[in-house]
Order: sequence, then structure tokens, then C-alpha cells
Amino acid sequence: MAQMEIEIILTRQLASYLATPIFVVDKDGGLIFYNEPAEAILGRRFEETAEMSGSEVIAAFHPTDSRGKKLPDSKIPLRIALTEQRPSFLCFWIRGMDGVKRQIDVTAFPLIGQANALLGAVALFWEVKG
Repeated sequence: MAQMEIEIILTRQLASYLATPIFVVDKDGGLIFYNEPAEAILGRRFEETAEMSGSEVIAAFHPTDSRGKKLPDSKIPLRIALTEQRPSFLCFWIRGMDGVKRQIDVTAFPLIGQANALLGAVALFWEVKG
């Protein structure tokens, strides 16, 4: 495993102390970490989750719109944060790793380090309870 930038390490540390569900990815969209509050929504403990590439992360949660239509990668907030290096928000549905379908609000933003280097992105999300 490659050495992580200090900003990523500190982001992961911060996420581990917060009650807000948080998901952290590297600059290629690969899973780095999600915190305990995110585990209930994502349907699996982080420690039980295998390393995932960016495309595997998206595929693992089957993101769809309100009609059940697959979301294009270009609409997913984490993907926008990485490719366009800007914050993004969207409400959509996922199927957790426990098989349960959940509606979530997601706000994602890029992690940009010193010298404007893209290091990864963070998604903060909440389950929408109707």
C-alpha cells in the first residue's frame, strides 16, 4: 500500500471522531475509509470491507435515481468532486452491502493539498427517512 499524504491521514482521523457519516476516497476514487456512523447506512463495517477501486466503489452501492434508473458516474457527487475538483450535492438511492435500499443526501468535496495537488475527496451523507 502506498504511503498516504498527511492531509488524508488527518481527514481519516477527523472522520473517525465525528457522528456524521463520512466516506473518504483517494485521487482515483478508491476507498480509503468510512467511519462508524457510515457503516449503518452502507451495510458493512469498514474493517470487513475489501479494498475497492473507484469503479468498484460505485458498483458496490448501485446508485439510482428515485425511479430506480442507474445514475451515470458523471452525476455522482464523489466523482464530480474528483473530476471537476468542486463540491457537489445530490439526493439518490443506494443498495447497501447488506442488500437494503436507502435514500441518501450526499455532499462531496475534493481534498486539495499543498501546491493545489488533488489528494482525494470526502463525502458526507445522511439517510433520508421519509
